[in-house]
Amino acid sequence: MGVIIGVFLLAGIVKGVIGLGLPTIAMGLLSTSMEPVAAASLLIIPSLITNIWQLLIGPQFMALIKRLSGFIIGVMLGTLFSFLPSLTSASRWTLPALGIVLIIYGIWGLVAKKMPSSEKYETWLSPTVGYITGVITAATGVFVIPAVPYLQTLKLNKDELIQALGLAFTASTVALAIRLSIDQQQYDINWSLSAFALIPAIGGMYLGQYFRQIISEKVFRRCFFIGLTGLGIYMAANLAFR
Repeated sequence: MGVIIGVFLLAGIVKGVIGLGLPTIAMGLLSTSMEPVAAASLLIIPSLITNIWQLLIGPQFMALIKRLSGFIIGVMLGTLFSFLPSLTSASRWTLPALGIVLIIYGIWGLVAKKMPSSEKYETWLSPTVGYITGVITAATGVFVIPAVPYLQTLKLNKDELIQALGLAFTASTVALAIRLSIDQQQYDINWSLSAFALIPAIGGMYLGQYFRQIISEKVFRRCFFIGLTGLGIYMAANLAFR
């Protein structure tokens, strides 16, 4: 129980400071001490509630839903009909795959400066990126790749981007919950424990919003992505020692 509180408190702080990272941090840390499917099930309520909160505070709710409808449909299809082994399959590749996703995301966060614009290709690119994101979500429980880099190429302003991230993560969380519910004959979701994890997650978000005012977001982001890359390397390396 102490591990769950500590992990979701830390993940909430990160999300409060930089607007994302709760499922990534939580999956990465929890998967080192429990089965990835168990870690993903704990994420459902904290991720859903915090992302709905993030989604609703922006000014472009309906406009973004209309604009990103193809992306949302792609996420749903990719998560429900993934061609990769799912979290419930107990595949030996799940943890290393999650590690690789974290490494990619961490390195991208360190080196990315100005993203190119993809608005010209948005009609077909949104459902494609959504589908790939869904496939990775079903296999690893992490839904940042390639969704986050893609959303940054749409040239949204700061408030729109934060709201778009909330929309993308909400859709991914719902899709993952449906996938895990379908596979419930293999694994029973602990809804009460997931609801409990919401408490430290929200507490962490409030702390993160406070820390955002007193520390440099640039420095924090760099430390976050370096730590994320290191965690991904550790998880991916597990395959070599099995």
